[in-house]
Amino acid sequence: MLGTRPDCFLDICPIHLKRNAAILFKKMKQNILIINAHPNTDSFNTELAKAYKAGALLAGAQVKEIVIAELAFDPNLQYGYAQRMEWEPDLKTAWDNIQWAHHLVWVHPVWWGGLPAIAKGFIDRVFLPGLAFKFEQGKVFWKKLLSGKSAHIITTLDQPGWFYSLAFGKPSVNQLKRSTLQFCGVKPVRVSYIGSVKGADETKRKRWLEQVTQMGRHLR
Repeated sequence: MLGTRPDCFLDICPIHLKRNAAILFKKMKQNILIINAHPNTDSFNTELAKAYKAGALLAGAQVKEIVIAELAFDPNLQYGYAQRMEWEPDLKTAWDNIQWAHHLVWVHPVWWGGLPAIAKGFIDRVFLPGLAFKFEQGKVFWKKLLSGKSAHIITTLDQPGWFYSLAFGKPSVNQLKRSTLQFCGVKPVRVSYIGSVKGADETKRKRWLEQVTQMGRHLR
């Protein structure tokens, strides 16, 4: 049985066991960064972020967190890309953590079909050209400077995820997954919908928290 003998992972171990062990060890060494993008630190999103963290720690991963609402920074990219705004210390630390991470876990609500303003401001200030991506003169395609990382978006809604996708075209997912993370080279990017949160009783909320803990345990 895998793990019961000291020589289990040596050459005499069956190939499928060695492969599974290699995958397990790789996951255990992962650096996980959880980005809580809800403006209210007392929200259900915070509980979801804590649940994922608990599962990831049980799996042996290294875990860091960014709580955007607790950062001291100006979310307004005042000059666009025409003039550089110097980073506040919290943004420098946030970028260092993004670089450190192998896997990014974003937890955010959907408001008016998109991200909360403070989350958008964080992306505008941190995911800058030359750092997250780079355009090259005379070339159609750009360099994706965050390649090699993966991500998981856990998003809460006041409607079922299937309805959000069918009726509205999941604009927040298009924005964060396709136009931000994949644009910068992050892949694969998983998406999990939690909803409808509005009116959900404690039993349902507890079930969602248990599901997110399992996501963390599997480092998804």
